[in-house]
Amino acid sequence: MNRTLRCRWLLLALLLLYWPVQADALPSWNDSAPKAALQSFVDEVTRNDSPQFVPVAQRIAVFDNDGTLWSEQPAYFQVLFAFDEVRRMAAQHPEWKTTQPFRAVLENDQQALAAAGMDGLMKIIAATHTGMSSEVFEERARAWFERARHPRTGKPYNQMIYQPMLELMDYLREQQFKVYIVSGGDSGFMRAFTEQVYGVPPEQVIGSLFVTEFTRVDGKPTLLRTARLAHNDDGPGKPESIDAIIGRRPLLAFGNSDGDLQMLQWTAAGPGPRFMGLVHHTDARREWAYDRQSTVGRLDKALDEARQRGWTVVDMAADWRRIFPFDNPSKEPTP
Repeated sequence: MNRTLRCRWLLLALLLLYWPVQADALPSWNDSAPKAALQSFVDEVTRNDSPQFVPVAQRIAVFDNDGTLWSEQPAYFQVLFAFDEVRRMAAQHPEWKTTQPFRAVLENDQQALAAAGMDGLMKIIAATHTGMSSEVFEERARAWFERARHPRTGKPYNQMIYQPMLELMDYLREQQFKVYIVSGGDSGFMRAFTEQVYGVPPEQVIGSLFVTEFTRVDGKPTLLRTARLAHNDDGPGKPESIDAIIGRRPLLAFGNSDGDLQMLQWTAAGPGPRFMGLVHHTDARREWAYDRQSTVGRLDKALDEARQRGWTVVDMAADWRRIFPFDNPSKEPTP
């Protein structure tokens, strides 16, 4: 080998050795269509020479929480929190032993709970979520996250989060998106954990709200949570609160149920490139499989519209290498 050729080979070896290798920003996503669509969209709106470039101030991403960022089975976690609070508070409310729907919670009577319906659930929520200051409620929520465990995995509820979505939020923040949570859950309940778990600060968490009243307790200014619902942040309530609080139409929206449909529609109706995504729960082995007939996180009309309009539907079994942070990653889709 002559000297010139040796020099070329040496130069090539040095280039290969020191050339920066770009890490995969979404390692828990399989190399399937949803991952490619996300990366293509982000590149399109953030690359300076792109005809679809979007200024940083307009890069708004919104995510539902239940079923989109963390699990929601066997019931919404906020409902399970409310049931645990009834059990914890029962000694101070002896009348609950004979009063429905509290008796049903204390006796774990699923049939009686089902018969109580939404009205019964709202009585439980009011008893465990209101009549206290905002600070006291968030302290109770944090204490529950410390002690409560998921009935199937044995993990704290705030570890039942989706690793691929954590990566997606980090990826978007690296590309100077501002990430919001827009969910039907109680704002105070979510704010007890979202900053620590998702990196989303309380001012970027939008949820359902009870009317709060300014008062003084022992001379100290206090915001008292009352039993009156101020805003139901579900269905059409989501775009309404986005407009009222954020003031910008999102570039990207992710949900998992019919309760997210109007948020996705509102996002899609904006000019220029938009990304609308749905998490489809298809993995009965690693998580749960449910959609059209589910009483929790029902996905029916939104799934049909997503397919008709070409929105991205993430098939958990096929598109996610890992679901929870505590899972072992798998390179192959779940059969």
